[in-house]
Amino acid sequence: VQLQASGGGLVQPGGSLRLSCAASGFTLNYYGIGWFRQAPGKEREGVSFISSLDGSTYYTDSVKGRFTISRDSDKDTVYLQMNSLKAEDTAVYYCYGDRAGVRYWGQGTLVTVSS
Repeated sequence: VQLQASGGGLVQPGGSLRLSCAASGFTLNYYGIGWFRQAPGKEREGVSFISSLDGSTYYTDSVKGRFTISRDSDKDTVYLQMNSLKAEDTAVYYCYGDRAGVRYWGQGTLVTVSS
């Protein structure tokens, strides 16, 4: 059972990136999927979440209106579309999957927002 986050990179302020979260060993569609991020010297922060039950979504205040989480059931992948990126969005982003009280973590992907 493994989750893999991808899609990070270097982007200029105001730019966009799309992160992907895919799984091996289980079906992502049955799990609530979320994203955390951790910037250097800072605590881990919950960024976004999408429910497996009704597709409802959650965003932390600092990314509302800029980030969008979505699920592609055919590809069994969850995306985090990040627009209007700011320097303070620089962090390692991790996806995780929740089901029945069990949480699985993926390896992170680094997002650097810099000119």
